[in-house]
Amino acid sequence: MRQLRLAKDAMDRDWAEPGLDLDALAAHAGYSRYHFIRAFKAAYGETPGQYLTHRRIERAEEMLRTANLSVTDICHLVGFSSLGTFSASFKTWTGLTPSEYRAKHVRKGAALIPGCYAMLWAGGFRSRAASPPAEDRNSEEAP
Repeated sequence: MRQLRLAKDAMDRDWAEPGLDLDALAAHAGYSRYHFIRAFKAAYGETPGQYLTHRRIERAEEMLRTANLSVTDICHLVGFSSLGTFSASFKTWTGLTPSEYRAKHVRKGAALIPGCYAMLWAGGFRSRAASPPAEDRNSEEAP
């Protein structure tokens, strides 16, 4: 069970990576590919592919509600390489297309998160600026 949790944690951590490989996850857990699929489904009630798709759709739902990004941008940010696959999977999980979901769940007049911040949050930008040294912060706070 510990090995399955490690693989599940890897999927939770790297959910946006489009090349997240089932064989690598199975090897990480110490299982063959097919034994990993069966053991994962027995433990969590869905296959690793279903679990990963579910996680990606959950992230897409949040981004559709809050981010000022196109559906195509969100599709790629959450790890799908095909807009058609993303839309079909999204509709299977939620019952709505991504555009219908956004129209239904975004409040009119609500401020959306700018796309650059959403991409930073989703890991689209890999480097972050370092915070200033402590003495610089203290000097800024002094009157």
